[in-house]
Amino acid sequence: MNVLAPVRRDRVVAALPQCFRKEAAAHGRPAFHAAVAAACREQRTGTVGFKISKIIVVGDLSVGKTCLINRFCKDTFDKNYKATIGVDFEMERFEVLGVPFSLQLWDTAGQERFKCIASTYYRGAQAIVIVFDLNDVASLEHTRQWLADALKENDPSNVILFLVGSKKDLSTPAQYSLMEKDALKVAQEMQAEYWAVSSLTGENVRDFFFRVAALAFESSVLAELERGGARRIADTVRISSPESDLYLTAPRRKPKCCQ
Repeated sequence: MNVLAPVRRDRVVAALPQCFRKEAAAHGRPAFHAAVAAACREQRTGTVGFKISKIIVVGDLSVGKTCLINRFCKDTFDKNYKATIGVDFEMERFEVLGVPFSLQLWDTAGQERFKCIASTYYRGAQAIVIVFDLNDVASLEHTRQWLADALKENDPSNVILFLVGSKKDLSTPAQYSLMEKDALKVAQEMQAEYWAVSSLTGENVRDFFFRVAALAFESSVLAELERGGARRIADTVRISSPESDLYLTAPRRKPKCCQ
């Protein structure tokens, strides 16, 4: 997809999409962080509008990772399942609070023989989406290992985590209720935000990806503001330092081998 293509009207995010379940949410705020909203109004978002946020989607074979991405990006559902070989990705452009923002959705293989190939693409993720089948308890149990593998290539303090139960349409209300209790426990243990979706019907798929885009955008703007603040503080220190001190201290910073 062309990164420079116009943003579709149905990809405009004007307010913070709400979480699926408050018991397991990245945060409970009903709106964007005040500093982020102010920065967007004042057009102080730095380079965020030119950046692409990397989102990796991991999970067992046949839990519905590709179907989830295709339902959102292409609004299609293919019943003829074909396992992903290695990795694939889709690009989606949004407009968040008036600022252009792109998600690069990496669809990774769930087969063990492709795990080493896929793991090389984990690095640099801003969000990790761990998918399991709401009708398969084992796939939920395996999410812990998928997360551990993904975090080997990423700083846990710098990524947003999502635990997504797929194939909700195949669960009876009673079955889903039982599985959700277990899923919420796992999500809280991971400090991940929990969602349940159906790629067949499209239930919660759009809301989920809008939430991912909004939280990734908010995180990017806050990081940009923090970097900008750090630069301003450094400039103040440098300007306010006596000129003589700057010249005196410069040689001391050189390694001894260079003196």
